[in-house]
Amino acid sequence: MKDTALVVMAAGIGSRFGGGIKQLAPVGPNGEIIMDYSIHDALEAGFNKIVFIIRKDIEDEFRTVIGNRMEKIADVSYVFQDMHDLPEGFTCPEDRKKPWGTGQAVLACRKALDIPFAVINADDYYGKEGFKKIHEFLVSEQPKDGKAHYCMAGFILGNTLSENGSVTRGICKANERGHLTHVVETHDIYKTAEGAGVPDGAGSLTPVDVNSLVSMNMWGFTPDILNVLEKGFPEFLSQIQPGDIKAEYLLPTIVDQLIQCGQADVTVLPTHDKWFGVTYKEDKDFVIRSFQELIKAGVYPEKLYN
Repeated sequence: MKDTALVVMAAGIGSRFGGGIKQLAPVGPNGEIIMDYSIHDALEAGFNKIVFIIRKDIEDEFRTVIGNRMEKIADVSYVFQDMHDLPEGFTCPEDRKKPWGTGQAVLACRKALDIPFAVINADDYYGKEGFKKIHEFLVSEQPKDGKAHYCMAGFILGNTLSENGSVTRGICKANERGHLTHVVETHDIYKTAEGAGVPDGAGSLTPVDVNSLVSMNMWGFTPDILNVLEKGFPEFLSQIQPGDIKAEYLLPTIVDQLIQCGQADVTVLPTHDKWFGVTYKEDKDFVIRSFQELIKAGVYPEKLYN
């Protein structure tokens, strides 16, 4: 069986969570964090290496809360996302507070990865199906047609909404072969009695199809994406307007560019599990209850790791 890695993006500061490192908040009965469940599901699906993308300043806490535990059960590497890690000729604006987004995060793995890999957010719960489907895709033979062949888990919008406020989701459009054609970044999606809606500017909500497939940053890539990211990063940086301290180099935008210019096919793998995460502080209680229900239903043992 081919070696495959799980890349966990855990460098985000968690600005919407209001203080504390949201990725490290305990949610399980024995102090497990969301990442414990994701890694458990990934290892069960067949992934055999884990790469954590973190910030240097959270390394000690990260290793204490999860890293040391994972090193006992899997091959673990750490890479650091740093907003000052820029190509030659570029410097970070003094007043920039955050790293450069998910594209720069994965680029930080360039020296740690030479095998196919999945990418996930550290603070999202994805369920088991997405890991199984992405692993299956990554170990399967793909056409030799001069294109890169990637995949993404497509979650049902209705399974990804928060009870505590609006969310931003990338709504996916696919062709008859199940290949992604484009992602429509849709802001301010609210859960409603009818399903979901976005503000229309006149005080009402325009309905959104809750059965739409959305991207939750769960991707499957081959290692060539790292060269693409490395080549594209200086191009991205050179186009930033002076004074813009929030511009981000984002995976969905990069993947979309590859699709539009015919360099990559991205297979959308429909996933039926309920997604949940801690977007808002109030989400944490819901997440804790959700894990209690999954344990009660026998999806997970009470103690994940003995």
